[in-house]
Amino acid sequence: MSAVSVSAQQLLQFVLDDDLDAAVRAGLMDFIASPAETTLSPAQSQQLLAAQQHLRSAWAARERHRARDARLARRAAEREARRAPPPVADSKPALPSAAAAILARAKARAAEKPSS
Repeated sequence: MSAVSVSAQQLLQFVLDDDLDAAVRAGLMDFIASPAETTLSPAQSQQLLAAQQHLRSAWAARERHRARDARLARRAAEREARRAPPPVADSKPALPSAAAAILARAKARAAEKPSS
């Protein structure tokens, strides 16, 4: 997501309007309060920095929640795998088609030979 270049005053207006999506798109997370910035008062700069911190905290919490959900899902799948009955082995192992053909020919030859 690329930030649109807007003034610090416009960023502040987005924050004051509670339009954080627009503020983020406009570059709120790239805002750095500098003494050279003359359009904002220190209190207004602090509001923008507080909004940044609030968003960073919310995003970090969302990532922790997603990681927890993934961890719980993985544990549930492992638990289900342990509870599942073991796979039942076939009574006759399947032969590859070439081996089955060889066996069939050998059985046919054995059936043709007279027993002594």
